[in-house]
Amino acid sequence: MDAVSAAFEAVPRAGFLPPASPWRADLDAPIPIGHGQTNSQPRTVEAMLRLLDVRPGQRVLDVGSGSGWTTALLGHLVGPTGTVIGVELEPALVLWGRANLRRTRFTWADIHRAEPGTLGRPAEAPYERVLVSAEAREVPQALLDQLGEEGRMVLPVAGLMTLVVRVGEDVVTSRHGHYRFVPLR
Repeated sequence: MDAVSAAFEAVPRAGFLPPASPWRADLDAPIPIGHGQTNSQPRTVEAMLRLLDVRPGQRVLDVGSGSGWTTALLGHLVGPTGTVIGVELEPALVLWGRANLRRTRFTWADIHRAEPGTLGRPAEAPYERVLVSAEAREVPQALLDQLGEEGRMVLPVAGLMTLVVRVGEDVVTSRHGHYRFVPLR
């Protein structure tokens, strides 16, 4: 079994859904989690994680952590030698996402409240991988600045899933299909 499939098996979606929704965990659809946010469609999350190509021991930033599911999946992928920093704007989702994440016992992963007006968590950069679960109009320079050398960032940009790879001083982007997400703010 490959690493992404193993992460999905180890971190069931049901544990990251609202109490009235666990029966919907097997649906390949986004599920509302409140505050205008959703728990993303599993097929979409899988595609993003495959593009991100997370490796054990890496430092990962998870922007828009919501229920904590992607943070937990990333935590499984980096393992105990890695670090995952999730950021979320909605205070209630930060608390709920943290509680969900704590049940995984991935102590190397945590969720923090995003600072309004600040994308990511620049004070703790650089990151080897950045996952963004909200749609930007263009690749945000603030997140690109937090991406380390040879780093990879996956995010929806203007409706297209975008992979950004930093190669030395150069940045290479590629597009990987149409997707819909809540707006990045």
